[in-house]
Amino acid sequence: MANSNLPRRIIKETQRLLSEPAPGISASPSEDNMRYFNVMILGPTQSPYEGVFKLELFLPEEYPMAAPKVRFLTKIYHPNIDKLGRICLDILKDKWSPALQIRTVLLSIQALLSAPNPDDPLSENIAKHWKTNEAEAVETAKEWTRLYASGA
Repeated sequence: MANSNLPRRIIKETQRLLSEPAPGISASPSEDNMRYFNVMILGPTQSPYEGVFKLELFLPEEYPMAAPKVRFLTKIYHPNIDKLGRICLDILKDKWSPALQIRTVLLSIQALLSAPNPDDPLSENIAKHWKTNEAEAVETAKEWTRLYASGA
């Protein structure tokens, strides 16, 4: 942990992420910028997202008073994630609290993969598909997972 100008909290959270990773989640800081994390999330088994998704997480200067910035780098077919990888999740927006940690955020994103919410969409088209033909939308999600999240 070479970045001595990092707040103690970020150093402690990073050490915990590395020493006690959450199941199915790995997050490691970039060597160039300790506020930037390369994240891998395993999609939940028995879900259309049973694959390995790459994300990036960035801690803004205001963290923990402001939420981390997180986005999917792996393409995903999900009503709460847009084509730029941005995620519609309340704790990344208005429900953020400094009591939350990087770990909590990543676990919440993993949970979102097992429970898509087309009623609060970021991608209108996918949400509409989900609501009008959920079985077909799930098949599309599985296909995208096979194509883009096969563990690369």
